[in-house]
Amino acid sequence: MKEPERPAFGVLLAICTCHLINDMLQSLLAAVYPTLKPEFGLSFAQIGLVTLAYQLTASLLQPVVGLYADRRPTPFSLPIGTLFTFVGLLTLSAAQSYPLLLTGACVLGMGSSVFHPESSRVARMASGGRPGLAQSLFQVGGNVGSALGPLGAAIVVVRWGRRGLGGFSVLALVSTAILLGVGLWYKRHGLARLAGGRRAPRAASATGTLSRSQVKRSIAVLMALVFSKFVYLASIGSYYTFYLMHRFGVSVQSAQMHLFVFLAAAAAGTLTGGPLGDRFGRKHVIWFSVLGVLPFTLALPYASLFWTGPLTVAIGLVLASAFPAIVVYGQELIPGRIGLVAGLFFGLSFGAAGTGAALLGVLADATSLELVYRVCAFLPALGMLAALLPDLDGGAGQPLPAPQTRGEALRADGQASV
Repeated sequence: MKEPERPAFGVLLAICTCHLINDMLQSLLAAVYPTLKPEFGLSFAQIGLVTLAYQLTASLLQPVVGLYADRRPTPFSLPIGTLFTFVGLLTLSAAQSYPLLLTGACVLGMGSSVFHPESSRVARMASGGRPGLAQSLFQVGGNVGSALGPLGAAIVVVRWGRRGLGGFSVLALVSTAILLGVGLWYKRHGLARLAGGRRAPRAASATGTLSRSQVKRSIAVLMALVFSKFVYLASIGSYYTFYLMHRFGVSVQSAQMHLFVFLAAAAAGTLTGGPLGDRFGRKHVIWFSVLGVLPFTLALPYASLFWTGPLTVAIGLVLASAFPAIVVYGQELIPGRIGLVAGLFFGLSFGAAGTGAALLGVLADATSLELVYRVCAFLPALGMLAALLPDLDGGAGQPLPAPQTRGEALRADGQASV
């Protein structure tokens, strides 16, 4: 069976839509922090622990789910995963104590732990040789969803309270229905695409010239870049509304709108990052994105309210463009481990954000939110590590080979498989 050359845009649209729903529902947790803080009498450190509880269940399970999917594809795990999101939101909406809030956050995170690795595999299956484009289309759904979460909270939760989360949970059931259809395509066509790669001519892999130590070093560099990116994003997602209200005296609704604008800019950056990586090379996009945002992050803590908006838009636009390129670059480094790489980087992004939110909350309680943003401003300097990444073939406008099974990768790229 010959691998189709064109992307399966219907499938990509479906997982993009479900990613939008998933991340919109997940982002409601951080969006309702201004409501939870006075209701439960929480400190910033306790808010950070709620984020940590959510992010750890999401992050620790994702590489495990991805590795399992590489070895034993499970097409219908996607709709099952959305049910965790449904239960998590219901728990959060009805919680009467802080431990129940932590429990609801943990269950909510489990939904993402199942969704992201498997849906990233589907994006690669449906890419038609344009994995950067497919990864961007998949990821932009999550960014748009994250942007809509605070907007929904400003409109619904601020008006009707925390119990409004229960109404949002119905969207998880809509996502379940869509993913049932994706699961059928995965079973009937996606697996055939993977199998078809065995008989399709394969371009020479750039990783064939790299030693195992070089591959490991490159993965370590990518992990450091993901860490810097998502710890900084955690400072925005968890504390930006408090920062605006404290420093500039804006209302909760106004602060939520500022957060929405930032997240919308991040969505635009994600949409452009993958195609630019296909065209100009993923290393160049990674380098520009992570290091290029440094002047804007350094200026943000000292800006007026007027300039804070444009600066955060620039930060979201530039910083977000890195992640699609990082994921595809990692998948090219370790062919045949699509789910593992996706789970590793999505999981690390969640874990870094959760750990960063908790530590930054402690720092904010001990000092001030202004100091938090002054410290975080230097995180993009880690982007200089991108100089250590090797140049890979297929990153500058050349179509990449179809996804491989683990057996193919071990036979063809045994030296690069780790």
